[in-house]
Order: sequence, then structure tokens, then C-alpha cells
Amino acid sequence: MKNTRLAPRAAALLGAAAFAAAAVILALSPQSASAEQPIVIKFSHVVAPDTPKGKGAERFRDLAEKYTDGAVKVEVYPNSQLYKDKEELEALQLGAVQMLAPSLAKFGPLGVREFEVFDLPLIFPDKDALRKITNGPIGKELLAKLEPKGIVGLAYWDNGFKVMSANRPLKTPDDFLGLKMRIQSSKVLEAQMKALGAVPQVMAFSEVYQALQTGVVDGTENPPSNMYTQKMHEVQSNATLSNHGYLGYAVIANKAFWDGLKPEVREGLEKAMAEATEYANSIAQQENDGSLAAMKAAGKTVFHELTPKEKEAWIKALLPVHEEMASRIGADLIARTQKETGLVP
Repeated sequence: MKNTRLAPRAAALLGAAAFAAAAVILALSPQSASAEQPIVIKFSHVVAPDTPKGKGAERFRDLAEKYTDGAVKVEVYPNSQLYKDKEELEALQLGAVQMLAPSLAKFGPLGVREFEVFDLPLIFPDKDALRKITNGPIGKELLAKLEPKGIVGLAYWDNGFKVMSANRPLKTPDDFLGLKMRIQSSKVLEAQMKALGAVPQVMAFSEVYQALQTGVVDGTENPPSNMYTQKMHEVQSNATLSNHGYLGYAVIANKAFWDGLKPEVREGLEKAMAEATEYANSIAQQENDGSLAAMKAAGKTVFHELTPKEKEAWIKALLPVHEEMASRIGADLIARTQKETGLVP
């Protein structure tokens, strides 16, 4: 006999979704057009408010309310206050929240594997190469692939290029041998860690500090701003300024909610998003530089710069991941991206 009872988390999400759907219907009805009944947008994310994403979300909140003349009220929930990594996309699809800014790695498990091109190690030589993708045709094509999943892609937000950290120096691939390294849920990142000789461990972002502190995992990868704001430098004695991979986000909305907005409201939100995106991306490097300086000043973590010989060894170990992932991401997409970024002629 089938058990018809919902799991507690699913029941909670469905309950929240039903409430959210009713709220959207009410908010969009003619009777609710007054300022006393603003449309509420719950914007959930998993990082600290003082990260580039956190500050970008707050800037969007302020601009959205300004450009819609108060017709919209944005409530920002940082630090996994509402949902953890694995829960938030389901919550968005059910309508329990209206907006998210998940890392680009999150769309692979959703079935849109093409986004995992952003996870490929060494795919972006620098930020200019990255912009050719996020601001170009490939970036637009990828966002469009979210619509069949009930999601509208609004923008790409930077965090930055990642460093590797552990409780021992990580100068060559041999130094990774046997280390349990935390990753997001991504087959590409899993292949990356295996290529370095490490044991990948999928774990929610909110759980990483404690896992590092207790030795459940040995190390992880993050842009400096995430490492610093989550205090990971307090429990990691070494880090390598490898810049081996990119961490970015796609700001997304529930499609039914977004499509149901009045054109003038949607126009105001799009204007707010464009300005918030420019702001978030402009501060990302500044935030990472400041976080790196603060961690160096704290003196708890030794930061290592790769020598040319060490970097060559990393490249030799990691570039084969591109070919390994071709059948998963798409050989044509990888080739187009490599050409666009200048990685290959």
C-alpha cells in the first residue's frame, strides 16, 4: 500500500507554494493595485549579505521598489534562512519563493547540463573572456534553456575566480592525493577534483565551515569573498591562488510569476535588475581583493602563488576534464566557448 503522506519538507514547500500562488493572484488582481497591496517578491540566497551577491540582492531590492513606485516589495533572505542549496530551486519552481541567484553549477542536476560549461577548469583565462560568454549569444542561449523548467533567467552575476584551500599546501596535483574536497553538486567539479587526485564530497554551502572545522572534509574551493565571509580561513591553514575556476550566479525568477506581472511592473524590475547587475559585477573583484587582504592580515592561512612550473602541472592535470565532459555538456558548446574565450584559436 502506497504511503500518501508527504515528507515534511515537501509538505512545507507545497504549503508555501499554495500561499504564494494565492498571494500572486491577489497581488495581480485589479482590486490590489493600490500602494497598500504591493506585490511581494521573496528573493532567497545562500551566502552572507556582505558578499557581492548579497550586496547585489539588496541593491536590486532598493531599485525594484523605486522603479515600480512601490508596487513591488522585495524581501531578501540571505544565508540559507529559507532554503539550502538543494531545496531552493524546488522552492522556486513551486512558487514558494519568486527569485533566486543560485550558482551556475546548480542547473546541471535540474537537467540543464549546458550550464556546467561554466564549471570547466581553466575555461576562462580572464574576466574579459568570461564577459564574451555572459554578455554574448552563448549566455543568452543558456538562460533560454531554463524556460521549459518554469524558470526565467534574468542576469549573470559574478562572484569571482576560485582558490583552493586545505590544511596542507596545495602546490601540485600530487598534494591533493586522497584529500576530501567539498564541492557543489556538479559532475564537472567532481571530475575536476578526481583529476587532481582528490575525493570530491558534495555538501550544502551552509554546512561547509563546520565540516572543515571537524575534519569531515579536508578542503574546498571558493572565491576569496565566500571564504572570508564564511570564516573558512579560520579552519584552513593553506590556500593556493590558483584562479582555476569561476564561480558565478544566474539571477532567476519563477516563470509563471514573472509572466503574470503587468508590463509596466516587469519593465521597472528589468531596469532595476540591469543596474543591480552592473553594480554587483563592478564590486565583485573589489570584494575579493579586500577579502584576500583581510585573510592575509589575519595570519591564520598561508596563501601560495603558483610558480610557472606548478601552474603547468595544474594545466596538464585539469585540461583533460574538458574532453571528458564533452558528452555531458556538449562537444559543440565546449568548442564554441573555448574559441570565444581564446582558449583555442
